[in-house]
Amino acid sequence: MKKVFILMGHPDSDSLNYTLANEYERGATEAGHEVRRMNLGEMQFDPILHRGYRVIQEYEPDLLAFQENVKWCDHFVVLYPSWWSTMPALLKGLFDRVWMPRFAFHFTGDFTWEKLLKGRSARMIVTSDTIPFAQSLVFGNTTNELERGILWFAGFSPIRIKKFGYLKHVDWLGFGMWHREHVKRKVYNLGRKAK
Repeated sequence: MKKVFILMGHPDSDSLNYTLANEYERGATEAGHEVRRMNLGEMQFDPILHRGYRVIQEYEPDLLAFQENVKWCDHFVVLYPSWWSTMPALLKGLFDRVWMPRFAFHFTGDFTWEKLLKGRSARMIVTSDTIPFAQSLVFGNTTNELERGILWFAGFSPIRIKKFGYLKHVDWLGFGMWHREHVKRKVYNLGRKAK
């Protein structure tokens, strides 16, 4: 059994991402995994890193809780929508604020660093209104910022990514409800496996 931390990274709790986070959490809980969860839209914090690393801003309670949950978990799950081929600004602001030296990494030289969050795996679940293959073809790797620049940099491995696309436009094709139920089942099963 794993300790699983779920971050619902859509600012709006009335969203498909929220439903998928519920499905992942249900699957993980029913399989016996220990689960903690935070919803980005309910967190209270300033998402702007005003002075970079020169002055470390005081952490709000939700940021301290987030850091504690990341340190606690074996498996970190982030669900978010792809907006303009990247994560929502508020989600990026969360990582800007908490992914600090001595928490996520420690520079040991000009081109070397210690990854302080090793021993943890991660799962990214990304939704989009575009077919994932087409999005990759036109815009390139739209998950690299979180996958490599944030999670891998801090030591997470393996990092698995599941993309679900063409979610908004399937209704006019006549199989929108079926498609969404299929996506929910897949996410539920990922939760059961804590993968």
